[in-house]
Amino acid sequence: MIKSLRMTVLAGLASSAAVFATASNAVEIEYWQYFFDARVTAMEQLIENFEAANPDITVKMTTFPYADYRTKVAAAIPAGEGPDVVQLFYGWLTDYIDAELIQPLPEAEFPAADIDASFFPMVQAMKVDGQYYALPTAVRSLALFYNERLFEEAGIDGPPATLDELVEDAKKLTKKDGAGNITQVGLTTGMTAQDHHWFREVLIRQFGGEPYKDNYRTVNYNTEAGLKALQYYADLEKTYEVTSSGFMDEPQAAFKAGRAGMHIDGSFRIGSLADIRGLKWGVAELPVGPDGTASNYSSYWVNAITTKAEGEARDAAVKFMQYVTSDEAMQVWLEVVGELPAKPSVGMTDENANDPLFGPFIRGLENAHTTIFANESAQRQVLVDMVARTDIQGMPLEESLAQAAEEEQKILDEYYAD
Repeated sequence: MIKSLRMTVLAGLASSAAVFATASNAVEIEYWQYFFDARVTAMEQLIENFEAANPDITVKMTTFPYADYRTKVAAAIPAGEGPDVVQLFYGWLTDYIDAELIQPLPEAEFPAADIDASFFPMVQAMKVDGQYYALPTAVRSLALFYNERLFEEAGIDGPPATLDELVEDAKKLTKKDGAGNITQVGLTTGMTAQDHHWFREVLIRQFGGEPYKDNYRTVNYNTEAGLKALQYYADLEKTYEVTSSGFMDEPQAAFKAGRAGMHIDGSFRIGSLADIRGLKWGVAELPVGPDGTASNYSSYWVNAITTKAEGEARDAAVKFMQYVTSDEAMQVWLEVVGELPAKPSVGMTDENANDPLFGPFIRGLENAHTTIFANESAQRQVLVDMVARTDIQGMPLEESLAQAAEEEQKILDEYYAD
């Protein structure tokens, strides 16, 4: 009895010592991303799953407001502080490499040939000189959100399939007060949101053009097709009066408030709309162009291992990267955030591709184009200014379009000259 008790006590002490040793030897890594409710929730779930499978690794997540995010990252890593694994927009990759903020993913754990074969082709933009520097958990595309209650009130049976139908439905959904002020827009607009992507990669292509040439190094929208695309976009507000670019400040705010019939946005918006009380909404693929051309824009955020991560922290970061780019992680991200799996093996399952909410975005990936930005924010501002000149200064569309093309080409030339 005494011997048995002694053995039990010793076994318990050994077990406690092992637990203590594991805890004391645990490696802690930091993960940074910008703050967005659904994305934080998803990452909390992924970190919990990862730590359960890797009890010797702890992952600390830190978030920042989007407006401050890039500045915080750029200041922390060179000082040997901040994240070991960092989230960044795909369009920032070259900036992060040039600033030596991130390191290549190790070929042994992330073989380029395997990534090329298993991910959607758009992720190959993350490969430089044959090496991958970052990978996404999810990708994004655009689709048309529509307010089912407002559609029913307007007597519209379903979402528009063509650009012409988009205009006609928007007319029926628009409401004005006695003074002629819009109180409900048929369609939200705003180049500061997703419309600059819709204009570049969707409308220009649907009117027969190609927005860029030479692997996105040469602007190519100062053309007849580009002018037709801009004319269509401008007419929504000026001719058809179905929208107002400044309505409720942000397009998504108007849709969330139930004061917009339709809204073009990314799949990431699903998560933030799901819990809004009283908002009954659906999702449809983007309307096709005059000749039936379907087009879409795809983007994504990626994760990368920073140059701060060395030794055990780097090894732990590699394991974490392997998990957050796994099939399991992609399905979690889809269900929690609404962003699409970066692998066809997850995204193109019958269940996901035919889902009433995710499906239109997933199917849109089949004809999606990913803009390769030199400076995404500066290039977006070019199109914001292009529309503003026609609104505020009354500049002719063709003149403002030509100026925009010239300004954007200058951004590209300066970037690629370095």
